[in-house]
This record gives sequence, structure tokens and C-alpha cells, in this order.
Amino acid sequence: MSDIKLIIWDFDGTILDTKKAIVFAKQETMRELGLPVADEQACADTIGLSSRIGFALMYPDLSEEMLEKCVERYRAHFDEAKLSIPPELFPGVIEVLVKLKEKGITQTIATSRNRKSLIEFLEKYGLSDFFSYLLAAEDTERLKPNPDPVLKTIEDLGANKGETLVIGDMPYDILMGKRAGVHTCGVTYGNSSSEKLLETGAEHVIDSIVDLIGVCEAI
Repeated sequence: MSDIKLIIWDFDGTILDTKKAIVFAKQETMRELGLPVADEQACADTIGLSSRIGFALMYPDLSEEMLEKCVERYRAHFDEAKLSIPPELFPGVIEVLVKLKEKGITQTIATSRNRKSLIEFLEKYGLSDFFSYLLAAEDTERLKPNPDPVLKTIEDLGANKGETLVIGDMPYDILMGKRAGVHTCGVTYGNSSSEKLLETGAEHVIDSIVDLIGVCEAI
């Protein structure tokens, strides 16, 4: 019997494959605003962070005004990209969500994506009923890799840290979980590698989401 009662999911790169649309939108933003265009890997390395933080990391010297423009134009380009380069659910996601729900495990999302966009995706892909709690970019002052999204989720749900698992594809997700004192599981099929996830201190690393059931049972 699993000791895990609460799973806090990352969204982009863990549930939904949004990489191509995100990279395209970031590069189009850079071109439009006359910034040096970062390569695909540099753009992918910021997935999981808010768009504002991602641009600030890639261009440390940008003014606040320019960062605001980056965010505004990125969101516009992403809205176009998600139609021309439609994101897809990763294989096995629905199957695993169903099994975890049947086991009575509470499932939530902690993402740096804005709430409106998150809800649109959940509704489009028929995922809304699996998640009883959503924490989006607007819901905590400090986002991942800060532990606040996990700590707020646990507090709001009255959950126990020892019975909580964070799952995500990026080091930011693992750091968020570790700093909050909960179990962590990295996935290698998203936007990072097994090496980076293990270096960050992931307790478990899996290559397919279907292996998550076994992880939960092993904890």
C-alpha cells in the first residue's frame, strides 16, 4: 500500500508536451524585439519557469520595461503557436491519472503557467476532473524552484509532507520539492536529462510516466 496521498504535478514537459510551441514563441519574440536569438536548448532550459524569469535569465541586462514587452509578445506568439504546433499529451498520462484517481490519491498541479492558460489546456485535453487543486503563476509570490507552491498546496489541503510527491521534468521542480521537504520524482521524457535531475537530488527518476505507479508503491 502506497504511503503517498498527494501528488503535485508539474504541467509543461510532464503532462503536456509544449516544447516546440514554447521554443517557437520565445524565438519569435526575440526576433520581433531585436534580441539575439537563443538556440532551442537555451529556450528549453527555461521551460518550467515563468516567461518573465526565463527571459531575465537569458538576457540579464534587460530593463523592466523590456521584460514586460517580452512577456506580452511571448504570450501572443504562444497563443498562435499552440494552434499551428499543437501540444500533445505524453504517452500514458491519461492511464496513470486514472489509476492514481482510482487509488484515492489526491492530484494537484503546481505550474509557473498562468491560470487562464492552464485551465484552457486542462479543458481542451479532458484533464480537469483529475485535479482537485491548481496552483498557477498568480497564486504565490515566489515560484519554483522556491518551495512556496508546494508548501501552500500542502497547507491549503491539510496534507502531510511525508505523504506528498512532486513530479516534474526539470531541476526546478525537484528543487522546489526538496526545499519543501517532500518526496521527488523526475521524468526524463520532457525537457531535461536524467543526469541533471539526479544532480539536483531527485529521489526517483523515471523514463516513462507509467512507472510513476511503481514509484508511489515503493515509497
